[in-house]
Amino acid sequence: MIGKLTGRLDYRAQDHVLIDVRGVGYIVYCSDRTMAALPGAGEPVALYTDLVVREDLMQLYGFTSLVEKEWHRLLTSVQGVGAKVSLAILGALGPDGVSRAIALGDWATVKAAKGVGPKTAQRIVLDLKDKAPGVMAMGGTVVDAMDGPGLELVETADPAPAARPARKAPPKKPSGAAAASAGALSALGNLGYGPSDAAAAVAEAAATWPDADEPELIRAALRLLAPKG
Repeated sequence: MIGKLTGRLDYRAQDHVLIDVRGVGYIVYCSDRTMAALPGAGEPVALYTDLVVREDLMQLYGFTSLVEKEWHRLLTSVQGVGAKVSLAILGALGPDGVSRAIALGDWATVKAAKGVGPKTAQRIVLDLKDKAPGVMAMGGTVVDAMDGPGLELVETADPAPAARPARKAPPKKPSGAAAASAGALSALGNLGYGPSDAAAAVAEAAATWPDADEPELIRAALRLLAPKG
């Protein structure tokens, strides 16, 4: 299984790139959003990958973060959702947008992605709503493939190890909206709220106040969870 590639971006096409890893070229398909985030030809690049193997097909799909890769894995586990539809959803919404839409049960937002009909969007939300909290919690703990240390895949004729550690980098502290949402989700869980209720409240609060830090998100989510009347 190829889980990550680190090398040089050889060329870009409309929906895929070729990554040169020590002389071996890998074609990797990506969402529109991921394609826009990648560097130009000749620049160093790193992507988390998912390898799909079928009788007549072997394709690699690339992601800039483990959260995006995990959503791809979950989306393609839903009946009727293939890799193309998953990339369309991630390209339209991004991993944070997918987390919010599914946590809130907002199938209309999911349906906005190209090639996604209402029945498929509803099935995605229904099947994955209970899994949204776990993926949202990943947002504050993972390091993006572009910035963090990882394994460089090497395929050569000599007996060198197949994978070796990349140059070490200082640990990267969680930051930004994903980290704030993950921290708020954890805090609400510690207060006894169920994962689905907590995820929906945090997602709604984050959508309403996108610049809120973790304490502000917690307070806003608690207001949303408070009994009405």
